[in-house]
Amino acid sequence: MSADRLKEEERLLLLRIAREAIKCAVNEKELPKLELSTMPQRLQEQESSFVTLTLEGSLRGCIGALQASQPLALDVQEHAVAAATEDYRFRPVSPHEVALLVIEISRLSPSQELEYSTPNDLLSKIRPGVDGVVLRRGFQRATFLPQVWEKITDPADFLTQLCFKMGVSGDLWKREHLQVQTYQVEEFKEDER
Repeated sequence: MSADRLKEEERLLLLRIAREAIKCAVNEKELPKLELSTMPQRLQEQESSFVTLTLEGSLRGCIGALQASQPLALDVQEHAVAAATEDYRFRPVSPHEVALLVIEISRLSPSQELEYSTPNDLLSKIRPGVDGVVLRRGFQRATFLPQVWEKITDPADFLTQLCFKMGVSGDLWKREHLQVQTYQVEEFKEDER
């Protein structure tokens, strides 16, 4: 993703869109209508994103999409609201928390199928610190963004925790051939508050 990174002003605009959307959503106000035609072309292109919210250094919400389905500016707006109000792991963000949140946006590359033959082969092919990983088993699916490698540095533990997130036994990746995809992100965030 390094070749087509967003310009600083595009990043700042996306962060502003996310913050304004969160502020409106938690105060039960209508979201601002985005005038895409006035935005940089890059933000009008179909791309996928995740929006991560932290509060005092702890995760407060994270929601996104793996497949591009709408212009990046709209994708960020939608996922900022969802991260603040719909992440099942947390209660919705309250109005007094909004000013304390740090917003991080991850712009995703398209996912690529990762072919592997054995669990050890899988471990050798995922790139810690670089790849986001998607595990699929039928209708079950879970992903970890590449940033999760900062907390879970061991590839085997990474896959185990990802299985737990998917709602299956942690060792399923060792016992069953799962569908695996990888992707990379361009991540940027607001200054720490």
